[in-house]
Amino acid sequence: MHILSKRKGKSTRGAKPLCLVLAPTRELADQIAVVIRDAGEPCGVRSVCIYGGTSKGPQITSLKAGADIVIGTPGRLKDLIEMDVLHLAEVSFVVLDEADRMLDMGFRQEVRSILSNTCSARQMIMFSATWPLDVHNLADEYMDPNPIKVVAGSEDTAANHDVMQIVEVLDDHLRDQRLLALLEKYHKSQQNRVLVFALYQKEAERLDGMLRKSGWKVVSIHGNKAQEQRTKALSLFKKGSCPLMVATDVAARGLDVPDVEVVINYTFPLTVEDYVHRIGRTGRAGKKGVAHTFFTHHNKGLTGELVNVLREAGQIVPPALLKFGTHVKKKESKLYGAHFKEISADAPKSKKITFNSDDED
Repeated sequence: MHILSKRKGKSTRGAKPLCLVLAPTRELADQIAVVIRDAGEPCGVRSVCIYGGTSKGPQITSLKAGADIVIGTPGRLKDLIEMDVLHLAEVSFVVLDEADRMLDMGFRQEVRSILSNTCSARQMIMFSATWPLDVHNLADEYMDPNPIKVVAGSEDTAANHDVMQIVEVLDDHLRDQRLLALLEKYHKSQQNRVLVFALYQKEAERLDGMLRKSGWKVVSIHGNKAQEQRTKALSLFKKGSCPLMVATDVAARGLDVPDVEVVINYTFPLTVEDYVHRIGRTGRAGKKGVAHTFFTHHNKGLTGELVNVLREAGQIVPPALLKFGTHVKKKESKLYGAHFKEISADAPKSKKITFNSDDED
């Protein structure tokens, strides 16, 4: 934390931090804040975590008391900047965590607006699971002309080899029955951690209710829940008090939950990259894990990419999956996770519309 060495004693700068950390989701921002707080407090470094879904009042009070480091999600950060509560002119160190996800979630304009308020001589670190065109452009725009690029593992889409991947092709109407059977297999003791992924908020809510009615103790997190409920559910899951959780992709990236033994993909995600992130919640820190995935005819456009991931990891490719073909569909856009054509720079700007997403505000 050499950038903070100039500050001695109690800060009188108010809401003028020297370091800014951006994260795409509330849970990830909170996780980062805990690590920074544990490391910084013994050194006198003060940090504040701000995100949507909760009252601005306590966050504003904390900022006005002074902070060396601010961690937050783009939407709430931009709100507080516009309210003249947060001033970033002295920020000389910026971290973008899960930069690709942040841009893919529709925060491109917010991120650029926030960065434009920081010191022009800043240092900047970007963590990105993939290197799409938008992240590359952001790096070109806001980083030094020749930034150092560090690649851990492969730049190609590849899954953790410590995870046993089981892909099951079945009809939509059979998924509930099959999920209950898998929980009897993988979670009979109700002691081990099992994470079930759904694609949409309403689907996650329905699964939560269905599992409760079937006698399972379960918690869930998704964008339609109050932040207090999300925080409590994740805490119960992490502690093992309720080791079965249903989640949308809000829990697919970055979250460090120890000892998740099994991931079940009730609904296949929109991209194979998201599939790789989901199953990466298990098999962590050198441990083995299991990822059991339901694949239906609605997902057939992703068959080729999925087969490539399975083969690269030495996993079994079910014959029923191969019946959909192995052609890899050419993406219409170079933007990761996007399913729309790129538009020219002089085209009219579109209005942002949210469809049951887990975008932060």
